[in-house]
Amino acid sequence: MDIEALRWNEQGLIPAIVQDAVSKEVLTLAYMNRESLQRSLEEGETWFWSRSRGELWHKGATSGNKQLIREIRYDCDADALLVLVEPQGPACHTGKYSCFQHRLDGEAVQEGKADRFAILNQLEAVIASREAERPEGAYTTYLFDKGVDKILKKVGEEAGEVIIAAKNRDHDELSWEASDLLFHLLVLFREQKLPIDRVLAELEGRHIKPKEQQTQE
Repeated sequence: MDIEALRWNEQGLIPAIVQDAVSKEVLTLAYMNRESLQRSLEEGETWFWSRSRGELWHKGATSGNKQLIREIRYDCDADALLVLVEPQGPACHTGKYSCFQHRLDGEAVQEGKADRFAILNQLEAVIASREAERPEGAYTTYLFDKGVDKILKKVGEEAGEVIIAAKNRDHDELSWEASDLLFHLLVLFREQKLPIDRVLAELEGRHIKPKEQQTQE
């Protein structure tokens, strides 16, 4: 699609929703004009138009918190963009991973109880925020600072602990050690920029039999 075919508003702008390509967390909402979109496409990093300052701005130019573009989509009306990025730091000027940190009613966000796997989505988002913000003293920050070798070592150690717990036939111990293993696997996925959706899709692909095979059974 040609840039000119997009539906720009009266100011020549289009809203751009920025989303973490791995965790799927919505990071921010900004605006692009034709020039900033063109530069984003050419350079592979997000450029926006500042409505308050009336100028182009390159995300991370001063803070270092750049956003590497993985994909740009447009909606059915061609009047809004979805920018999937690999964030190199916090998206918010406050130093937070995402700009969307508050609810209008002031209540804490509650995970849906109906989704028994909601904690995995929540944990993936938390790990993504730790990588971006690197809060001092956080264990996840320590892992990302040490790098992939340290993370792999922990995955190996926790896998061994799971084996021992299973041999001991201890459900409490096995639950504890399996939780440690899953956590460190999620950290590894984030370090490798591998969405958990990719792993789930692989599992689904292995489980679902081809239609022709199903009809034969």
